[in-house]
Amino acid sequence: MSDGDADADGFEAGVESSEGDPRVLLVMNAVLSTLFGWTIVWGLSYLGFLEFGVVNVATAAILLFAMTYLVTMS
Repeated sequence: MSDGDADADGFEAGVESSEGDPRVLLVMNAVLSTLFGWTIVWGLSYLGFLEFGVVNVATAAILLFAMTYLVTMS
């Protein structure tokens, strides 16, 4: 059992010291912001508040991307 504990400690130390590749974070942020923006625009379109279109989805995605970038990188 002590070998498993050593592996857990080693993994924890590796995760704590890893900063990660910022390009991966930016791509994940862009993809998730686009999907969430699409969902928001679709929902508002369904309720009749907004027209569903590429420009509206792109605007929502850019706003979400900028907001999450500022929150996570500050």
